[in-house]
Amino acid sequence: MFRKITGVAMYGLAALWLFPLVWAFWTAFRPRELAISWTLSPDFTLDNVIKVWNTAPFAQYYLNTFLIVTGVLAVQIVTATLAAYAFAKLRFWGRDALFILFLVQLMVPADILIFPNYNVLRDLSLLDTKLGIMMPYFASAFGVFLLRQTFKTIPHELEEAARMEGCSWWQILWRVYVPLARPTYIAFGLVSVSYHWNNFMWPLIVTNSVENRPLTVGLAIFAQSFETGAQWAEVSAATVMVIFPLLLAFLLFQRQFINSFIHSGVK
Repeated sequence: MFRKITGVAMYGLAALWLFPLVWAFWTAFRPRELAISWTLSPDFTLDNVIKVWNTAPFAQYYLNTFLIVTGVLAVQIVTATLAAYAFAKLRFWGRDALFILFLVQLMVPADILIFPNYNVLRDLSLLDTKLGIMMPYFASAFGVFLLRQTFKTIPHELEEAARMEGCSWWQILWRVYVPLARPTYIAFGLVSVSYHWNNFMWPLIVTNSVENRPLTVGLAIFAQSFETGAQWAEVSAATVMVIFPLLLAFLLFQRQFINSFIHSGVK
């Protein structure tokens, strides 16, 4: 009986979570006069998406977001891999204490650091640049923690065998640890991409031009504009255009995403 009640509650919560997503898709592909109507009819159209694409520079927003997300992820993978290997396999004085201090970053909300980060970028003349958006996120405590947990599960004998074959520490890291941690990299990649794809406050503060504005800021400006503020069909179509790549990525990699957290020991 308890198991049935739990199942019903889970399905109910899932339906509650899916409702805004279904409503956004339903509104985005309906004619404007039927946008907020739940009348079942075969009237669907792509006119809303086409109008949004032609009205606002979403192509530029997509390019900016792609460059920002991939740039941050590439640097994070390098820094997190090197730091995780050091914390997991190297022995040095104060390693555990330093790792605990490093994880304190997880407890510091990113919004608290907006003011000092803004001052640093101003002094470096990096305001309203893609690099300025990316710089505060080049190091990830979460990525270091996740990869460290995975590296600790890899037998040390594999590293010793690689050393006997004449591999350097860099070759050991690239040929032994990185391939075995592939599910963890996928999971961290999804977390990093989704966070920076949806990041809004920091890009809103440091960008002023279309050439550097990401999708989230562009969507907010589009939705609040005088011409489109009350046009639910166009706003919903723009929202679907922004979230669709993330939904597709999660559907493709959801199994690796779940397995990585199981294998890394994160409960």
